[in-house]
Amino acid sequence: MGQPVIYFEYVSSKPEETMSFYSQLFGWTCDHDEEQHYAMVQTGPGQSVMGGIAGAGQWGDPRVTVYAGVDDVQAYLDKAESLGGKTVLAPMEVADYGTVALFADPAGQVTGLWKRP
Repeated sequence: MGQPVIYFEYVSSKPEETMSFYSQLFGWTCDHDEEQHYAMVQTGPGQSVMGGIAGAGQWGDPRVTVYAGVDDVQAYLDKAESLGGKTVLAPMEVADYGTVALFADPAGQVTGLWKRP
């Protein structure tokens, strides 16, 4: 079985509008942390995928990123590079959330890797 998508992230030049849009469109709830300029997004009950919405600048350029759940972030970065990808963000610990990294595929699309604690 493949590695599941476990998280998504919108980095937006208009994060408040992005939160409002998706909340109204899909009924998602957004718990906005003003200090971090980041909102945790709950898409639904049960096995739904969680996500985040952040402001561009501090969190990078506007984009949408999906994160695959993996058991070894560095091993998957190495594999991505062996297939023609490039590391965008080296493995980084995120307090209480695990380890994340980003890579670009050969076409330049960015995908995240996440190992939860």
